[in-house]
Amino acid sequence: MSLRTALLEWDARLSEKMRVADKPGALRAIAVFFAHSGDSWLWVPALIIGWFYSNSGWKRWEVVEFVGISVLAALVLSIKFLVRRKRPEGEWGSIYRNTDPHSFPSGHAARAFLIAVVAAALAPTWLGILLWVWAPLVAIARVAMGVHYVSDIVAGALLGVVIAWIGLQIYEPILMWVSGFVGIPLW
Repeated sequence: MSLRTALLEWDARLSEKMRVADKPGALRAIAVFFAHSGDSWLWVPALIIGWFYSNSGWKRWEVVEFVGISVLAALVLSIKFLVRRKRPEGEWGSIYRNTDPHSFPSGHAARAFLIAVVAAALAPTWLGILLWVWAPLVAIARVAMGVHYVSDIVAGALLGVVIAWIGLQIYEPILMWVSGFVGIPLW
């Protein structure tokens, strides 16, 4: 047995032990909540709507989060289609299974950690702390609900942190250029 095969089998066993998707109760309900709370269809519209109703301090955070989520989504999908790792078998999460049959890396984990890193840098301290507590819960919930393996969420979380860090290094000049190009301030 190769090292790769051994690691994948260990990953599958650990992921199965964490699974609560088929076990009714409070733990499953909490996992469902956190598994969905990282959905892009929730975050993207919330950031867009927030931008129209917030002050300039919040607008910077909202714009950087929106752009980061968008860039990250393209990167995650590209990696998923290169790797083509099938999701764990299961019933829960048919929307994810039907629209995106690949599991590596976890887009939800990547998005949650990107959101937390950017919030820690640009949002009020209380929000950064809250989102740093939330991000690992989203990632773990994806394994608990059986739509990802542990290695998927670890890779996703690392990818989200790296892309957020890179984005925080370059967002100001890019936003200033775009603001000048479109003729309106973006924050």
